Amino acid sequence: MPNVLVIDDEELVTSSVAAYLVADGMRADVAADARAGERSWREGRPDAVVLDVRLPGASGLDLLRRMRLDGDRTPVVLLSGLGSVDDRIVGLEVGADDYLAKPFSPRELVLRVAALLRRGDIQPGADSHPLTVGPLTLDPTLRTATLAGRSQTLAPREFDLLAFLARNAGVTFGSRELLRRVWGWDFGDDSTVVVHVRRLRRKFEPDPSAPVLLTTVRGTGYRLGTADELAAALAATA
Repeated sequence: MPNVLVIDDEELVTSSVAAYLVADGMRADVAADARAGERSWREGRPDAVVLDVRLPGASGLDLLRRMRLDGDRTPVVLLSGLGSVDDRIVGLEVGADDYLAKPFSPRELVLRVAALLRRGDIQPGADSHPLTVGPLTLDPTLRTATLAGRSQTLAPREFDLLAFLARNAGVTFGSRELLRRVWGWDFGDDSTVVVHVRRLRRKFEPDPSAPVLLTTVRGTGYRLGTADELAAALAATA
C-alpha cells in the first residue's frame, strides 16, 4: 500500500486530500509546516509527496530543493494558490513532477498522484530491459540514462519522457500529445512538457542552449534523433 505525505498548513486541505487518498487504497500522513514535513519525509520515506508552496516558517520550494539536493527522487505534486505559468515553471524547475493550483479537485489530485506512482513502479518483463538508441542507453530498473559513457539518474517523469521519445526516435510529438502519451493526462498545460524537456537538455546536451539531440521542430513539437543522428551530433560537438 503506497504511502503519501501531504504537507499543507490548511487543515481542510490535508483532511480532504487524506480522505480521498485512503479511499483510493493509499496511506496518508500529514504535516502542517515545512519542518514537520521534512521530519516526516526523512523518517518515513513516503512513496509520493503532496507539497504546498507557501508554508509557515519556510517555503515548500525550499523543502523541495533540499529533497532533490539530498538525491531524493520521490514524486512530488506541488500545490499553490499562485496559478500563473511562471509559478508553475519555477516549481517544475526546482524538481516537482506535477503542479496543481488552488482551488483544486481532491479527486483530480489523487488521480495525478496515482499516475505518478504507476509510472514509478518497475514492472517485470520486457519493459525492464535496457533501451538503446545509438550512444544513448536507458535502464528502466535503475531509472538511469547513459549517453556516450556519461550516466545520470533521472526523475520519474524525466525518464518516462526520454524513454517514450527513445522508443519513437526520429518522430516529432507536440506537447499535448506528450501530455497524453507520457503523463496520461487529457488536462494540464504545455509548461509541464517544456520544463521537463529543458531539464533533460541540461543533463545531456553538449550545449543546452543549442540542442542537437532532443530538438524542437518549430510549430510541431519535440524530437529525439535516431541512432545515427545522435552519434553524428555527438561526434560533431566533440
